[in-house]
Amino acid sequence: MQSSKMSFKNMIVAPHHLAAKTGSDILKEGGNAIEAMIASAAMISVVYPHMNSIGGDNFWLISEKNNNITAIDSCGGVAKNASRDFYINQGYKSIPARGPLAALTVPGAVAGWKAAYDFSVKNLGGKLPISRLLYDAEQTANEGVAVTNTLKNNLNSKLKQLIDIPGFKDVYLKNEKIPELGDKILFPAMSKTFSNLIKNGLDDFYSGEISKDIISDLKILGSPLTESDFINYKSTFVKPLELKVKGAKLFNLPPPTQGVASIMILGVLENLNNVYDNDVSFIHNIVEATKVVFKIRDKYICDPKYMEKDVNDFLINDFIKDLSKNVDPNIAMPWPDAAVGGDTVWLGASDNYGNSVSFIQSIYWEFGSGLILPKTGITMQNRGVSFSLDKNHFNKLMPGRKPFHTIQPALAHFDDGRVLSYGTMGGEGQPQTQATIFSRYAYQNQNLQKAINEPRWLLGKTWGDETTSLKIENRFSSETIQKLKKTGHNIEIVDDFDEMMGHAGAIVRHSDNLVEGAFDQRSDGAAIGE
Repeated sequence: MQSSKMSFKNMIVAPHHLAAKTGSDILKEGGNAIEAMIASAAMISVVYPHMNSIGGDNFWLISEKNNNITAIDSCGGVAKNASRDFYINQGYKSIPARGPLAALTVPGAVAGWKAAYDFSVKNLGGKLPISRLLYDAEQTANEGVAVTNTLKNNLNSKLKQLIDIPGFKDVYLKNEKIPELGDKILFPAMSKTFSNLIKNGLDDFYSGEISKDIISDLKILGSPLTESDFINYKSTFVKPLELKVKGAKLFNLPPPTQGVASIMILGVLENLNNVYDNDVSFIHNIVEATKVVFKIRDKYICDPKYMEKDVNDFLINDFIKDLSKNVDPNIAMPWPDAAVGGDTVWLGASDNYGNSVSFIQSIYWEFGSGLILPKTGITMQNRGVSFSLDKNHFNKLMPGRKPFHTIQPALAHFDDGRVLSYGTMGGEGQPQTQATIFSRYAYQNQNLQKAINEPRWLLGKTWGDETTSLKIENRFSSETIQKLKKTGHNIEIVDDFDEMMGHAGAIVRHSDNLVEGAFDQRSDGAAIGE
């Protein structure tokens, strides 16, 4: 089994090796973790275009050397013109999943880079210019990227949904055919966009030359987004969620993300017995903890301005203890009909100065709305399809409202001084995988790389999937699978190292400055340290 990468200086982890290399280069040049993350985030929007884009959103957790935690919410809200009547009057009973009408929320990604960059300059002594941080992304978009297996597979599975969406086939098809593994794809319009960001600054995305091009295309194509939606958008610094568990304090992003679910699962597990006895007990308890937590998530979590309860009420120890009583150690409860999916990239960085970053960026479904803007090459997200057109729904569509986000970066401070940055893509799988990786590392004392590469499971839907069964990689023993079936789990066997389990990653900084990094063999990623 492959072991973690180790260094006494720095570390970067990303689900594509070129994004990791870009971040590593920044760290070697003396950049800090935030600067490395901006560079990696820009690069991965080019080399993993099916998973994320600068037309999406991102969230940040920043842990400084002094252990101060800063959280950034860079999720865009609903266009002012995208009311319930806007869709109902056009004959829709739900928001279209693809195309211009699915592009109804402001992309927050670039604003997130800007907020983090300004924080870096003010608080971490950041000195590298934006021109350096975006250079690799600009050049790679112009020179072309090699098609990966995951990109090819997603094109194969989603082409029927996307081929008629404006701009899609012009970018991804050659002679009307899907490219093969290793073929080159060019993104000249995206390269120009990065050039303009370098020339004019990151604010140009919302109120400058780039913004004008974006709005011009959106108007022609029929999206409800307008100039004022972009001009008025700002990312926000928010108070991270916290929960103390055995040996560590957990951190995550508050709503509209499902970060509270990731923390609550670990809180519930702490109140259960015999969780770590064997694979059957481990899987069963995490799955059942997930079910009781998701019932809370699906009933309450949305834009915090519209929530009926304070999210911190769910992190009170007595509440979590009572919730854990709903977990039966021997019987699987029926799985609620949840339907949350998403495509995402998680990246982590730890620098020479003792700072760490846990970062996540997404366009929701694979290829987002599928809408690729011709002037800028930007793929617009479809995060807004998570809203309901039912006027009585707790997450009903309203102008300005933030959409529910499956994505959330995780971070933990251990009592012994270790800092763990970790996360994954994978829709509903994110809280489950985060809990699994943390538990394997913290409580089962597994090597960080092993904690990620060991066989995994996923309850419910994830990106590109249509079933809510308990999906289990076939590397688990037949005895484990049969025992899980006997407890009532609806098992679906999937491939070993199946991509639906997500592309996880983790970095641990020890108190003696040893840094460990681990990436997911299900991805095209890398962990690079100096």
